[in-house]
Amino acid sequence: MKPIKQINRMLLLACAPFLGIMIWLLSIQAALQLPAAAASVSTDFSLHDEVQLMSSKLDQAKEDAVQTSSLIEKYFQVYEQSSADTAAMLKQAKAQASLPKFVYDKRISVKLGSPTKQTASGNIDVKLFTLHEKNYQGYAMKVNLKSDKAIKLVLGKDKLGSSETTLEAANRYGALAGVNAGGFADDNKGRRFPLDTTVMNGDYLNGFFPSNKDTIFIGLSKERKLIGGKFNQKAELDKLGPQMGTTFVPTLLKDGKKLSIPLHWQTSPARAARTIIGNYKDDQLLFLVTDGNNEDGTSGATLAELQDKLIALGVRDAYNLDGGGSSTLIFDGALINRPSDGKLRPLATHFLLFK
Repeated sequence: MKPIKQINRMLLLACAPFLGIMIWLLSIQAALQLPAAAASVSTDFSLHDEVQLMSSKLDQAKEDAVQTSSLIEKYFQVYEQSSADTAAMLKQAKAQASLPKFVYDKRISVKLGSPTKQTASGNIDVKLFTLHEKNYQGYAMKVNLKSDKAIKLVLGKDKLGSSETTLEAANRYGALAGVNAGGFADDNKGRRFPLDTTVMNGDYLNGFFPSNKDTIFIGLSKERKLIGGKFNQKAELDKLGPQMGTTFVPTLLKDGKKLSIPLHWQTSPARAARTIIGNYKDDQLLFLVTDGNNEDGTSGATLAELQDKLIALGVRDAYNLDGGGSSTLIFDGALINRPSDGKLRPLATHFLLFK
């Protein structure tokens, strides 16, 4: 063997271990790098997938939000329309509910003619009419009581046994209107007391008195409804819940029908100034006051004439209050009727109306 070949072979043998080591190291590096590269690729693919998934979810959420917003907007549109429709229906229902009452009020008002004075407030509606009848001159005051503050029964000078004119009482209280109330009795000391049963503010002023010699109780219940008639026991009247009331005679109408007038009251006096309180079926009140020139029974109206007039006006129940020189109608601080005494008479009780 040639020397050069031998040298080459020795060099190869000497380097072989080193080459082996190098190849081994390279194989380890490649093995070590491959998992890292694979992990990197895997991680890149995982992040990409998650981003894609999140993007898809965001797109879906956005789409859902748009749809939800649209639904909410439609809901509020429907709600607003529904509220508007409900308000319109309530308004229409209210108008329709009040229509029969309005029509009825028109129907009874036209029978009275055109009002000469009128006042409306949150407490009361009042219309004043003048009546020109064949045998007498009169005045009608139609009253719609809208609150408990609209009407009050008062004593003369607010003291039992005292008296004052209805004009004085109305001015003292600042009342819109005033009408004389029940009968009275005088004692030997010049004091003037209400006749029999009198109720003020729900209390019996001087106890209960059974109906006697055709006397009747005339007043208003706690529900502001006209009540009246003969009562032999306090419990009978208590059932009606009287808030205010006084006593006189007689009952003229009951449920739209005329009642018999006691003989004494047909002739003594035959004609006189009169004061009547009545009601309509909707519980509006009607005060009717007639003029009289004197106290001899030849001037004014008969009770029978007033019964006919009240029926013609559509009144349901009606009661006679004190009359003659006691008959008084005050409106807006002025005397409306012409008292048969020629002047106002001091009285024990008065009905006052308030704005």
